[in-house]
Amino acid sequence: MVEPIRILVTGGAGFIGSAVCRHLVAQGGYHVFNVDKLTYSGNLASLAGIADDPSYRFIQADICDARAMAQAFEEADPDLVMHLAAESHVDRSIDGPGVFVQTNVVGTVTLLDAALAHWRALPQDRREAFRFHHISTDEVFGDLPFDSGIFTEETPYAPSSPYSASKAASDHFVRAWHRTYGLPVVLSNCSNNYGFFQYPEKLVPLTILNALEGLPLPVYGRGANVRDWLFVDDHVRALELVMNSGQVGESYNVGGRNERTNLALVETICDIIDGLRPLAGNGRRRDLIRFVEDRPGHDLRYAVDSSKIERELGWRPLQNFEEGLERTIVWYVENGWWWRPLRHG
Repeated sequence: MVEPIRILVTGGAGFIGSAVCRHLVAQGGYHVFNVDKLTYSGNLASLAGIADDPSYRFIQADICDARAMAQAFEEADPDLVMHLAAESHVDRSIDGPGVFVQTNVVGTVTLLDAALAHWRALPQDRREAFRFHHISTDEVFGDLPFDSGIFTEETPYAPSSPYSASKAASDHFVRAWHRTYGLPVVLSNCSNNYGFFQYPEKLVPLTILNALEGLPLPVYGRGANVRDWLFVDDHVRALELVMNSGQVGESYNVGGRNERTNLALVETICDIIDGLRPLAGNGRRRDLIRFVEDRPGHDLRYAVDSSKIERELGWRPLQNFEEGLERTIVWYVENGWWWRPLRHG
């Protein structure tokens, strides 16, 4: 009988992390150990469907706690690590950057130390197969002009916000642990994700839920900023590929090839919800849009070149953007049990 691959996932109660855990358990052949501190955006309700699965285990711990991380590695005895734990909301990083430095930088270094000690103690065959997969963001590259350019793996880092600066630092530390200590790492940098179980402070779920409740829909500036959107399940498939087949020391950009201005995205959400749940008196949810003072240091445009992962690992995004957005809206309509306690609790 083939032993399951043992994976330690950090941040597995978050949006992308919970999708990773659900996907790996559904795939079979893995034993998933989810390490999460359970901050405000971590939610075990997102994992209710796998909570009792024998191939899944939850460990509540802080990645900044060296002793707790040593214990987590001892318990999980992982063959692979997928590091997703991070503070990720730009507005929060502007208001309070310290926690982003602590979690995203100090926490990553603490985790790297624990992974290195674990890796060094493995027998030779497991040492050779071990991987530390660090999941990051396209925001480390800064931004692009509205009319040209695209982020590749070779794009110089130029982070704009405390959040993206902390993620850039964590990327550099991961590469340093590979270069200095030989820890076998792979990295990936993704564009904006959307999908089920996303915390309501983010643009897509915030817009959906405000629109459903007839509340104002805030849009920064004039809504001209452009983002590339990636369905979370497509991202998770990419992460599994990078984890299992990525070349050690390499990074892979993962994007959806779905560039939209923030205003166009919000308008599309309004139109879909109008079709699903018309307002009384045939009102339009577009009329709820309110332009608000722009975010300091707001990046103009993100666009991600996924050619490398497509060429080398055979990944392609499968979800059409408009259909994926409608699926996401329908999910929020049908799953108030999940988001109401977060929004109104």
